[in-house]
Amino acid sequence: MITHPEKVLFPASGITKGDLCRYYESVASWMLPHICGRPVTLERYPAGIERKGFIQKDVAKGYPDWLERVAVERRARKPEGPVHYPVISDARGLLWLANLNTVTPHVWCSRLPDLERPDLCVFDLDPADEDEARLRAATLEVRDVLSELGLPSFVKSSGSKGFHVVIPVREPATFSETWRFAQGVGRWLVKRRPELFTQEFIKADRGGRILIDTGRNARGATLAAAYAVRAKPGAPVSAPCTWDEVASGTVSPRTFGMAAMPARLADVGDLWGNLHEAAASIAEAIAGLRAQLSEADWEEAAAATTRRPGSRKRAV
Repeated sequence: MITHPEKVLFPASGITKGDLCRYYESVASWMLPHICGRPVTLERYPAGIERKGFIQKDVAKGYPDWLERVAVERRARKPEGPVHYPVISDARGLLWLANLNTVTPHVWCSRLPDLERPDLCVFDLDPADEDEARLRAATLEVRDVLSELGLPSFVKSSGSKGFHVVIPVREPATFSETWRFAQGVGRWLVKRRPELFTQEFIKADRGGRILIDTGRNARGATLAAAYAVRAKPGAPVSAPCTWDEVASGTVSPRTFGMAAMPARLADVGDLWGNLHEAAASIAEAIAGLRAQLSEADWEEAAAATTRRPGSRKRAV
C-alpha cells in the first residue's frame, strides 16, 4: 500500500510520491536485472527534493519480513555491529523503496553471493561547468582509452552533471584490483589530455577540468542504479544510452525524464541488456596500462584521488 501518494516530491513540476511509485513499477522489468543482488543505499526525501534529504543504508529494524537483507561488516568493526542493507529482487521491493520517499536507489558494484568480487568498474565524469562539448569529448576519450586496452565499455547519463562509463568485469577481480586499475586509467587520461581531465578530489585544485572520479570502485561505494530517478528539478533519470547518442550530442546528462522513460524503454529496450555478456578481464588489461605509466604516475594517481582539504593543509 502506498501511503500519502499525493505528497509532492518535486515541487517545480508537481511530481508526487504516487507518480514516483508508478514510474518504478512501470520500469521494474528493465531495472531489476541491474539492481538484483546488490546492496542498496536509499537516498530519501520525506519533505521533497527542495528540502534536505538523507542517506540510509541500514534497515535492521522496522522493515517488512519479506524484504531480503544482507549483513555487511563495517570496516572499523564498530560495536554496533554490521550494516543490514536491503536487497531488491522484485517490483514490490522497488515500490517499497519509493514509498519511503526514496528518490534514488544507489547500488554496489558487486552482487550476491560474492560481495567481495565486483562485476562493474565505474568511471564517473564530474564536470566543473555545463560545457556539453567538453563533457562529450571527455566521455568519448574514456571510451577510446578503454578500447585501446581491449575493454568494452557502456555509458549512461548520470541524471545529474555528467556521464557514467562502466566496464562489465569478469571474475576473479577484487575491489583492490578494480580500484587500482581505474586509478591508473584516470592517470593515463590526465597525461593524454591534461587540459581536459583531472583526478584532484579537491574542487579548488581542478582548474575547471573534468574530474575522472574512480572512487565508486571502492568496496561499499555506490552509483545511481540504471533507470534511477535523481533528486533534481524535472525528475531526470540515470539511463543507459548509446555511444552514438553521446557522440552526436543527442543525449546529455539530464536528457531523460521520469515521465518519458517508459516510452523510451518500450522503443529501444534495455540498452544494457547484454552488458554482462561482454564482461572482460581487468587483469589482462593491466599489462597494457602499465606500459603507459611509470611508478611515479601510479603514486600520483593514488595521491590525487585521496587528497582531502585537511590533508592538503597539513602538507602545506
